[in-house]
Amino acid sequence: MPFKIDIGDPKSKRTVHLESSSEEFFGRKIGETIKGAAIKEVPDFRDYEFIITGASDTAGFPALAMVDGSMRKRVLLTKGKGLRRVRKNKTSRKPDRGLRLRRAIRGNVIAEDIAQINLKVSKHGAKSFDEIFKKTEAKPAEEKKE
Repeated sequence: MPFKIDIGDPKSKRTVHLESSSEEFFGRKIGETIKGAAIKEVPDFRDYEFIITGASDTAGFPALAMVDGSMRKRVLLTKGKGLRRVRKNKTSRKPDRGLRLRRAIRGNVIAEDIAQINLKVSKHGAKSFDEIFKKTEAKPAEEKKE
């Protein structure tokens, strides 16, 4: 089953969205480095290296690096990835700093249930990121007006 790949380049500050069905991602963990040749849809990535920074499954649950395995688990979280909502204290209207909630999240191993993988460029190749993915310039609004 194909999954989506979001590749972020810190140098050019761009993110590119691709679809891939490569099986080289299966069994890898968040934080591991992967060669660019694993993404066969873009042959210019041969010299690149990527770091797996995150993932999410088909139901939208995020994968956390601190949870081992590939299954969905319920973990007690305080704040950050997987827990974004901060409840207000009803009496003082201040955020509840001691809030901890149990949330369902995915483990750090990439399996068949993963729908999206987030990558970050760690080593650039011969072609720059902007050369591989050229920006298409939008037509000015005045030309559309007739």
